[in-house]
Parts: sequence; structure tokens; C-alpha cells
Amino acid sequence: MALLSPWRATVLTLFPEMFPGPLGVSLAGKALATGVWALEARDIRASATDRHRSVDDTPAGGGPGMVLRADILAAAIDAANVASNRPRLLMSPRGQPLTQARVRELAAGPGPLLICGRFEGVDQRVIEARQLEEISVGDYVLSGGEIAAMALIDACVRLLPGVMGKAESASEESFAESLLEYPQYTRPQSFEERQIPEILTSGDHAKVAAWRRAEAEALTKVRRPDLWAAHENAAKSATKE
Repeated sequence: MALLSPWRATVLTLFPEMFPGPLGVSLAGKALATGVWALEARDIRASATDRHRSVDDTPAGGGPGMVLRADILAAAIDAANVASNRPRLLMSPRGQPLTQARVRELAAGPGPLLICGRFEGVDQRVIEARQLEEISVGDYVLSGGEIAAMALIDACVRLLPGVMGKAESASEESFAESLLEYPQYTRPQSFEERQIPEILTSGDHAKVAAWRRAEAEALTKVRRPDLWAAHENAAKSATKE
């Protein structure tokens, strides 16, 4: 009986020494060490063709900064030789926002090829020619795609079977149902005259569940009206079905 291949993240970067970084510790690190998932960081400069290992050039049409060349990045992607069923993701601030639903899809697959951009961006032609899906981790700009790639990998790895201690942990977190997570408490019972809500120590599991649900809904309404709208729309659709 053939062994199943582990979930794999292949990263194309100008700074492969940044990996595994934080992915090498805690839950992700333990899972990496035990072979639950695999990581390969590849240097884009290995595909450069001149003695200076140049990978960028000035923007066509003028402007500040430099642009990652299409031919160099295409060669790096081709050299990675990833299977056609693995998503090819370019970490980019103009990409589609990364959501928990997309994370679940990626975690359920064989693992992505992640391209970490630098400079002013990537030549559009390689995005089109290699059918790269642009993914954003937020409405802000980082120095490069490496930190964004790490965030995506971490979000996926923690959903792999056996990584988290309890399966229900993932199902009750923020975004699991398009809701933010309810407030959490632990000992001591009293902290600076603030008490743990009595219902959480009542032993009535049904009431605790109802309280947590109500708190999650209230937080989402106030802090993320966009998520609340999506949650309500999903609930209406489910009712119609």
C-alpha cells in the first residue's frame, strides 16, 4: 500500500533563508519535523542568466523602483516542476483577500506553489502565462511576499489532520461560520475585580453554547459588519434551501 504524500508548500523567494522561520516552531514546526507537511524554499536567483544574478529591471513606461522580470520568474516556476493540480499563488496586495474558506480549500489539497514578490511588483506577462492566482493577506503593503506566504502556510498547516490537539478547536474559531470568536476566560475567577461570567461556570452546556453564540454574533455585528452581512446572507440561503 503506497503512502500518501504529505501536504507540501513550495516557496519561490529571493530570500530562501527566511524559511522555515516561525513555521519551524510550535504546532507547525512539530508537524514539519514529523512529516505531516513538507516545505521547500527555492531561490528565484538560481534562474538568473547573468553573472550578477539579476532578477529585476526598470518599469516599462518609467516610474520608481524595479520590476521582477517575467523570463526569470517563469524559469524559476518551471524549474520547481510542481504538479498541475497544485495551486500557483502569487502573494500580492492587489490579490483576492485570503479567507478561511479559501484556507480550508488549500489545506484539503496537495499544497500550493507560493511566489513571493519583491520590488514594485511582477511583470504582468508571467502572471498571465503561468496562470498565477494573486492572493492578498490584507489591505497594506509589505516589503515582500515572504511574511504573507508564511501566514498562508500557517493557516493551512494548522488545519491538517493531527496538527491541532482537538478537531473542535478549529470549528469554533473566528471565521469558522463567518463569525468572530466569542470572548475567552480562564483562571483566576477574579482578576482586578473583573469576574468570569457566571454562565461559563454554571455547568449548563446548552446555556454556555447559547451565550457563546450570542457573544460571537454581537462582536461580529459591531467589529465586522461585512462578515455579519455575509453570515446573514448565508443563513437566508440555507433557509430557502
